[in-house]
Amino acid sequence: MFTEKLKQAILNEYEDYHFYRSMYKLTDDPYWQNFIEHVYIDEKSHYEMFQQLYYMLTGTFVQNFPEPKECLDLKECAKIAIRDELEAAEMYKEMLLQIPIQQAYAPLFVAMHDETEHAIRFSTMFNAL
Repeated sequence: MFTEKLKQAILNEYEDYHFYRSMYKLTDDPYWQNFIEHVYIDEKSHYEMFQQLYYMLTGTFVQNFPEPKECLDLKECAKIAIRDELEAAEMYKEMLLQIPIQQAYAPLFVAMHDETEHAIRFSTMFNAL
């Protein structure tokens, strides 16, 4: 069901935002900081767009989030991020084919594109570390 996948996407975006914020603190290299900051700002935007869409569909917001995971090793977290970002892009592609209202198209398309870009950024970082 679309709303269940959307709820999971909201939880994932929330978790990713906090994970990448903790990842940011593990480097003092401005180049990598810029990469990570760009990603966590996007993740916050996805979270907000998806919450708004969820509200449009259900009349409620997703609440009661689990404690986010913290990044402890920059290279290992980049590896995890590559996988998670590619999985998110795939999920959003599938959701695009199931949209129940036209207003769902733009946020899903933007997020799908951004997640692919994030995977490229983290792949670059992983290979350089």
